[in-house]
Amino acid sequence: MILKSFEIEKKNISKFKFFLIYGENEGLKKEIIKKIKTGNNGKEIKFEEAQILKDKTELYNEIKNKSLFDDNRIYLIERCTDKISEIVTDICDNKHEDLIILNCGVLEKKSKLRNYMEKSKYGIIVPTYKDNSQSLINIAKTFFSERKISISYETLNLLVNRCNGDRGFLTQELEKISNYLSDKKIISLKEISVLTNLSENYSAAELVDASLNRNIKRACEILDESNYFQEDIFMILRIFLQKAKRIMAIMDNIDDTKDIDKAIAEFKPTIFWKDKPTVKRQLQIWTFKEIKNLIYELNDIEIKIKKNNSLGLILTKNFIYEMIDKNTNNSFLSTQ
Repeated sequence: MILKSFEIEKKNISKFKFFLIYGENEGLKKEIIKKIKTGNNGKEIKFEEAQILKDKTELYNEIKNKSLFDDNRIYLIERCTDKISEIVTDICDNKHEDLIILNCGVLEKKSKLRNYMEKSKYGIIVPTYKDNSQSLINIAKTFFSERKISISYETLNLLVNRCNGDRGFLTQELEKISNYLSDKKIISLKEISVLTNLSENYSAAELVDASLNRNIKRACEILDESNYFQEDIFMILRIFLQKAKRIMAIMDNIDDTKDIDKAIAEFKPTIFWKDKPTVKRQLQIWTFKEIKNLIYELNDIEIKIKKNNSLGLILTKNFIYEMIDKNTNNSFLSTQ
């Protein structure tokens, strides 16, 4: 059975346990896989096609030898090609209660996998194609509209054109912009140009996190290997301020029980799950007084750079080197 990507939420797919998603739009594929998994409880087990081709018994044993007391499972097989078609056919022809998702790249019309799944009564195949400019613009417009951020159509076009027809790339860029925006209500063409032109550099957010974690080795690696320009400095400082203010706000919300995990979970705007360990570490490293002083120092550096822009890189790098080299023995919990 063939479904278009937008039909996944509209059709009743709960009775199907076998899905094949293929195409070149990695961002859209991730969204579809997430939607398929919604409502399917169970432990997720990932396989690579190469791993299965090397030893298919591991996959067969996982599927066939499940205990009666085990919960249902979700098998996600990545980077699939026609090489795995016989194994897939064998598994699909045998009834099972577990959800199996095949994540494939581009499959030709004569592909054995495509032909089998298109004719199958028990499985669903979902093709993905590159997003057109209008669909990406709509995603970006919704992002800025929800945050009440003013942005020109010319700036939106620049942002979308740099995403190569993939909403996954657009999502990454929007996350980067979100870190930069902080309390700003307007973003310019020049700012978008700088923000989305750092592909050869490490992410500014990664530099800030390494610095706030006082990971000297990692922060120095990023500074040494990246070719930051003067225009990038204000973005780095703005992300520093945003993350530092977030740490201070979470500290304010930690109650007498010193429950860091609860404070992080309840913080608004919601912290992405993948960022929670980093935020927790930063809360353990910094004291309230230190993070407050850090915010003062960041504001002071920004004022100095605005007076003399040529000093931006030097002042910022010196600030980071000095910050990560400070004593980290004290923690928020031990000083409250």
